[in-house]
Parts: sequence; structure tokens; C-alpha cells
Amino acid sequence: MIRRIAIALLLSWSTAGAAQPPAPVFTIERPIERQGAGPRRLPVDAVLLSGGAPFRVIQRGSRSRAEGGLSDLRLFDPAGREVPYLLVHEARDPAWRGGRVLPVAMTKTASGFEADFGGATAIDRVRVEGIPAPFLKRLTLEGSGDRARWTLLQGEGTLFDLPQERIAKHELAFTPGPYRYLRVTWNDSNSGRVPLPQAVQAREWRGVPESVAASTDLAVERRPTEPGRSRYRITLPAAALPVIALDLDVAPGHVFRQATVSESRFGGTEAAPVVLGQGTLVRVLRADAAAESLRIPIMPPSEAQIDLVVEDGSNPPLDLRKVSATFAELPWIYVEAGSGPLVARYGDRSTTAPSYDLEAARASIDLARTTEGKWGAAHPLGTAPSAERPASAVSAGAVLEGEFRYSRSVAGAPRAGLAAVPLDAAALSHSQGPGARFGDVRLADDSRRQIPYLLERRDEPMVIDLALTKASPPASLPASRGGSRSVYTLTLPESGLPPAALTIETTARVFQRAIQVGVVRGPDRSHRDDRFDVIAATTWRHAEEGVSAPALRLDVGRLETKEVWLVVDEGDNAALPIDRARLLLPSYRLRYFAPAGTPLHLLYGRDDLTPPRYDLALLAPRLMGAAAIEVAAGPESSRPPSAGLVSPRWFWIILSVTVLVLLGLIARLARRV
Repeated sequence: MIRRIAIALLLSWSTAGAAQPPAPVFTIERPIERQGAGPRRLPVDAVLLSGGAPFRVIQRGSRSRAEGGLSDLRLFDPAGREVPYLLVHEARDPAWRGGRVLPVAMTKTASGFEADFGGATAIDRVRVEGIPAPFLKRLTLEGSGDRARWTLLQGEGTLFDLPQERIAKHELAFTPGPYRYLRVTWNDSNSGRVPLPQAVQAREWRGVPESVAASTDLAVERRPTEPGRSRYRITLPAAALPVIALDLDVAPGHVFRQATVSESRFGGTEAAPVVLGQGTLVRVLRADAAAESLRIPIMPPSEAQIDLVVEDGSNPPLDLRKVSATFAELPWIYVEAGSGPLVARYGDRSTTAPSYDLEAARASIDLARTTEGKWGAAHPLGTAPSAERPASAVSAGAVLEGEFRYSRSVAGAPRAGLAAVPLDAAALSHSQGPGARFGDVRLADDSRRQIPYLLERRDEPMVIDLALTKASPPASLPASRGGSRSVYTLTLPESGLPPAALTIETTARVFQRAIQVGVVRGPDRSHRDDRFDVIAATTWRHAEEGVSAPALRLDVGRLETKEVWLVVDEGDNAALPIDRARLLLPSYRLRYFAPAGTPLHLLYGRDDLTPPRYDLALLAPRLMGAAAIEVAAGPESSRPPSAGLVSPRWFWIILSVTVLVLLGLIARLARRV
């Protein structure tokens, strides 16, 4: 009996010990400046968003709220004791008060109105409705509590409603203050007068400012692109941020262009671009006023890098100066503790959210009655978690058997972690290619053990400058029907390239030319002689003297040869100057976990392989959510195909002799019969 009790106690103790969650492994620490005792609120800023467990965005009515994040955040006092906290959203929707519209005296260059809200109330925004569209008006906004002393709230504001351009702005924000009256003075110097609005409303201030992380500036990189488009790579501070819109700052001038934001996401067999949001970028300039809408609403991205594509049309490339990310509504961190300093630790995303008795006070918390604390600078604690951790779980695959026709060295990554190697023109040409999902492409180490990878298709094209050489027409080119023509040869980097596009550029301003792109094909079963095969043709026309002609794009399909002919029908005009020719190829790369400093080998060139299946696909969300170090593959090292038992010449000789011997035997047998 005693033995059974001891065993039961031992099992109970073991179970209880096993049930204890592991201690969090914090990787970031930040001091908190509380400035006195009592309840405090702390903002969730961009630094905290980048290092802590991610939020998810929930749509609640017209509000997009970030919820469920920072499960790894813990606060500690100087003695190392954990301090309870709550993540608190402002629960109330903003209240709007209607005002009575009062006319004001007009002058030669100004008109306007006043709004009386019945009593002095803390307000921070005004909404003006009921002015007939279209209109675009500059204004001055003032506030007063007694209609005698006025405070300037906005010296250069603008309201507009332009249905044709599909943009409107009916609200103005200003510094909160207790005002009963608001006065709007329209600037009528260069625009027509507008009637009194039908309604004016003011938003009551809730006493708590918006989070300081309402937006943050992002790193922007211009990317290679095809004619008529501008492409940018935008890098966020971290993956899985609760971003709901991008705000663009572009150079002055009219703007009317479509824009698309996308990111790579894994879809079972490969990572491919997924559209996060689309919008029209609009800026209208009229006299001395401007109306603009340069925001693109997007779904929250999963990756730390997203792509922006702007359709330039016939305009020059967009002069993008800055991009800012707008976050969903973020909570405040509410904490009650003594007057001593506090420290925040976070960074272990495997940690579950804490549960404190302070939750009982949530319903009574009034953020407006708390004092805002300040964050100190963040510093790391040990090694931050990254995409390096899963590398040991998928370090290497099966050993490769058989020989590949092509091998290329891949530079070792400077540190262990996520890397990517682009597939260039040689890899596109000599592998099974995108049509077969690169079934024969493998990454391997020196021991020929496979390095698992994910195939990623990029939205941007691979752009290759081509050598353009003036040449005599090939003999197979049909004779011209009149006028002159210019003929050029374009040398491609490889033969057997996948479907591609060709772009050509000129400095001419006013012209019209018939353009042909073709290849010379040799004799076959249907043709006794060489022939000129046209693979693309169009008429290139431009008639604006003050604007450069946009580049011409021609889809040329799959290219089996390394030489392409460009024929320009000049008519009776001088030769059109062709300044540049470029090839646009589909863009792919391989994402993989690279061992630190270890060189690898990129292998391809086999017909007996199918696309690999790696367990790494199970980690695709983590791979796609982390930035990869891009490494290059070296030059190709090729080996001839394995020789058969006999050469084709000797095969046919032996076959012929065998047939003759069999015929002789059949003849002898026939004579005996």
C-alpha cells in the first residue's frame, strides 16, 4: 500500500512538473519612464510592433482594430517581480455633435460660415456636408468659445468633392480644444463661391490621443521593370504587421495612375504574388488649390517585403519620394504600479498571453484619466529568434544520384539563415523550365545531399539588355514592297528561353513605323529552304513633340534560337534611331535555409526528374514572412550527355547488316521449301 502511494505521488509530481510551461526566452528589453506613481498608459509603437508577437486585424464596424498581439510582453519592477498590465482599446466610438450653420459677411475674395454647437465641448475634427459637387476650395478654420476671441486651427486647409476624379474630402482635423463655435472662411480669389453647407458636425474628443504608431515611414527601393510601369520593393520593420494602408508622397504635379500592392505567398507548389490592395492615385491641381488621394488600402501583409506596381501609361516613371504605412487602431498598455522604474521584456513568440487579476478592473478603466509613460531605447538580450531556428529540422535531404548536365557554385551565405538564389537566363534555358515547375533543379552540398527549397515566382520581370547590331537583311526575308527598311540582329543570352517580351526604345518624338520581329528557321519536312518566321509585328506610332516616346513592348513567345531579327519599315523617312533593346523574362528564385559560409551547388539538366517534395513546405509561412539574403550562382560548368553503348552511326550500320542477314536466311529457307 505504501509503495502504491509513493508511486502515485511520484507520478503526480512528475505530471505537475511537466505541466509547467517553459520560462520565456526574452530577446529584447526596453526601459519604461513612468514619471511618478499611479495608473499609466504606454503606446504600442513601431519598435514594439516589430519585436513582439504579431497582432491580427479585426474589422469592427468602420474601425479596423489590432487585437491578440504582444502575447510575449512582460513588465518587471526593479526587484524582478512581474507587473500586471492590460492591453486596452478605446471602447467608445467617437461621438459627433451637429451644429447650427450661421452665415458670415462676404468680401470680394472670401466667404464662409460659422457653426454653433450649443456649448463649449472638447472637439478635434469637423465634418462639412451638403455642398454641391464638384468643388475644390481652400479655407481657413478658426475656433472660439465665446465668438469674440478666435483661435486659428488650420491656416491652409482644403475641402473638395470631385466625382469625376472619384476623390472627396469633407473632414478637417485639428488640435483638440474646448470650442462652441467653428468658423470656415473660403478663399474665393481663384474659384467660384459655394453655398452654405447643409450640415456641419464636430467630433467630440475622447481625451486620449491617437497612438504614436498610427503610421511609420518605410524603406523603398526602385526595381527593374517593363515599359509603362514603375516597380518598388517596400521593406517593413517586420513581418505580419497590422498595416491597413500605404500613403504615398510623390513629386508635385497632376497624378492619375493605378497602383497595386502585392506580396509572395506559398500556394502548395510554389510561392507566387498575391494582391493585397489596389487603388487609384489622384492629384488634381486647380489654380492655387490641390486635391489628392494618394492612399492604397491593403490587407495586412504576412511578409516583411511587399511590392508596389504603378501603371505609368504614357507618363514618365512615377517620382515616388516616400511611403508610409498606416496601422490598424492599436491598443494602449495600461499598468498600475508604484513610482519606481519598470522594464519591458519580449521577443519569444512561442509564449502565450498572460492572465492577471487586473482584468477585473478593465470595465472601469478610463484612459483619459491616466498619464502617458515613455519608452526608452530597446536593446537585445541574447540572440533574437529568426528564420535560423528551423534550419536544423530541415538541414539536408536525400543524397542525389545520377549526373546533371549543368552545375553551378552558389556562394555561401554570410550567416546561417534564410537565403535566395535567383534563376537566371541560363537556368531558365537549360533546365526543364517554368512549364515543368523546374522539376530537375536541385540544390546540394559537397556531399550531394539535397538542400530543401521553395520555388518563388516573382512579379517583377528579369530584365536583360541585348546587343543591337545593324545588319544586312537575311536571304530568307521577303523583299520590301517599297521604301527603305532597317534590319538589326539581337543576340540573346541563351537559346530555348521561355515565353518572353522584347522592348525597344528610341529618342525620336514624331514617327510611325511598321515593326517586325522574326527568326530564321532552317529546312524541315514542310520547307526545303530557310524561311523568315515573323513572331511579333505591330505599328509603332508617336506624335507628341514635347514628350519622349514610350518604349515599345512586343510579346515574342518562346525563343528557341540565340539570334532574333528586328525589321523596321522606314518608308521614305530617315532611319528611326533604335537606342536600346531589352528582353523581359519571367523571374524565379529558390528560397532555402543556408548553412553559414557553406558553398552549395545549383544543379539542373536532367529529363528523368520531377519537381521535388520537401518537408520544408510545412514551414512556408515562416519562410515567406522573413527577408532572405540574395546570393548569386556562379558560371555554368557543363558536361556532355552520357554516351550510349554505341554511336548513332554504328547503330544504323549494325541494324542494316542484321536486316541483310535475316533476309538472306529467309531466302535460303524459302528455297528449301
